[in-house]
Amino acid sequence: MRHEPELPGYLVPRHAAGPPGTGPPPPERDWVRGLRRHGYRARADRGVRDRLVPPYPPPAGRLGRYFGLGPTATLLLSRWAGWIGPLLVGLFAGALRFVNLGSPHAVVFDETYYAKDAWALLQRGHEISWPDDANERILSGDIPLGDTASYVVHPPVGKWVIALGEWAFGMEPFGWRFMTALLGALSVVMVCRIGRRLFRSTALGCLAGVLLALDGLHFVMSRTALLDLVLMFWVLAAFGALLVDRDRTRARFVTALEAAQPAGGADGVLRPVREVGERLTLGLRPWRLAAGLLLGLACATKWSGLYALAAFGILIVLWDAAARRTAGARRPYRAMLRRDAVPAFVSTVPVAAVTYLASWAGWFATAGGYYRQWGAENGSTGNGAVDALRSWWHYHREAYSFHVGLTDSHAYDSNPWSWLVSSRPVSFHYQSIQVGQGDCEAEEGCAREVLALGTPVLWWAACLALVYVAYRWLLRRDWRAGAVLCGVACGYLPWFLYQERTIFYFYSVVLVPFLCLAVAMALGAVLGPPGCSERRRAAGIVATGVFVLAVAWNFVYFYPLYTGIEIPMDAWRARMWLDTWV
Repeated sequence: MRHEPELPGYLVPRHAAGPPGTGPPPPERDWVRGLRRHGYRARADRGVRDRLVPPYPPPAGRLGRYFGLGPTATLLLSRWAGWIGPLLVGLFAGALRFVNLGSPHAVVFDETYYAKDAWALLQRGHEISWPDDANERILSGDIPLGDTASYVVHPPVGKWVIALGEWAFGMEPFGWRFMTALLGALSVVMVCRIGRRLFRSTALGCLAGVLLALDGLHFVMSRTALLDLVLMFWVLAAFGALLVDRDRTRARFVTALEAAQPAGGADGVLRPVREVGERLTLGLRPWRLAAGLLLGLACATKWSGLYALAAFGILIVLWDAAARRTAGARRPYRAMLRRDAVPAFVSTVPVAAVTYLASWAGWFATAGGYYRQWGAENGSTGNGAVDALRSWWHYHREAYSFHVGLTDSHAYDSNPWSWLVSSRPVSFHYQSIQVGQGDCEAEEGCAREVLALGTPVLWWAACLALVYVAYRWLLRRDWRAGAVLCGVACGYLPWFLYQERTIFYFYSVVLVPFLCLAVAMALGAVLGPPGCSERRRAAGIVATGVFVLAVAWNFVYFYPLYTGIEIPMDAWRARMWLDTWV
């Protein structure tokens, strides 16, 4: 899919430099000439309007005519396709995730912590200790709920989310997996909408959503009561909120520019105006406030959400400066610092901090939480609120020490260098079954496994797609590629700082939506730019269709390993494509 990057202010031609008094632009920079050698083309004839807010393609109505609909129904279908397509993809993803959600009827991997912690939050307001035989008793319907506080090292929001399903459906596998399955399906809808806004294409947005629906790691994490899928949801939602804020803010610049030059110039093209670019005050930005709230929820699910807060903060700075530059500012970063920096900080960091603090309300409201009385017992100030905050801070210091000191080896830990190629997936549940036991008829026996493994064809293609996206960002000045890379970087690069720590491949579920967006962007290039020949378009459609079918086949092939379906041992071995998967 062809994208024309924004034209920096100093590249605006002399005849398009804006009203008198703004001064001529400086000469073209050397690095810009270098970019041109790699295919960068900035178009001045598009005007500022299209560069600030690129339009969506007008509905063609071909789909309605294909199904034989009348003119009115065709118009409605075209108008609502931006929602109909994502919702259909989301229903498909939801059906995959909710079918047999309670299977296996077992406490899978770290569900032994989070499912029980969630129930304790519901019943006690804080986490508690459980007896050694708690899992077996819970599965039989006997819940051994005690009162002794338990030391946990993750904030409470993810567990409160899991608790919503347990509140609705009870303390059993379907109940504690319900909310992650729901968030998994909703995240597919969000990726469709985010992709549509990024690429200005409903088809490419829905393609990214279909790829996410068919990813094995996202699928398994959607059917398991762990925190990482919840973290992914908040990060993705914050990214989407910032995208909406970006479009709406740039639309305000368009409105201001139209007011400054109602006629749009002699040729009707909207021009940059220096005063608008440098002095426009943007006022309240509710979608940015929403992003701050969502990033606070991410941090209150797992502390690694802090990296998303930092990375998206950088993204905000770059987007605000780019908008002001395109609108006409000669010194866009200075204008951004004067007009946008303080409101941007206030709407994200303090909002996230308040959200994080509020997430501990259950711990503050009860007296029996772990370390809850530490402040009162260690140099009490006589002020209950101050002592509670001291206790809370001590809790965080101890939890941080635990996280940075966690270096115990684990059978399924992995180095982040291996994540993108899926070389060390995590076995969440495994059961070996002898011939004649249950429905097993294979002489070599059978196996049931839930394996947290990304769909290999999709992940290996994503490695190539990331190279293409990096090229688009570095050498073609494509802001969309930079946004996708930012999402990948905030969930991936920080783990390289903790290579001695015990870490797992399934942490990378936070990357999966952005990997799917990267693949969709690369497939947009495969499909061909607007105006290409019919032969070129047909070849692109065929190639894209073959790839999507390969991903679907790969997902179906590994489906038994994603859902714990019993298969013969030979079939299980055939699916161990790499020795490191065993």
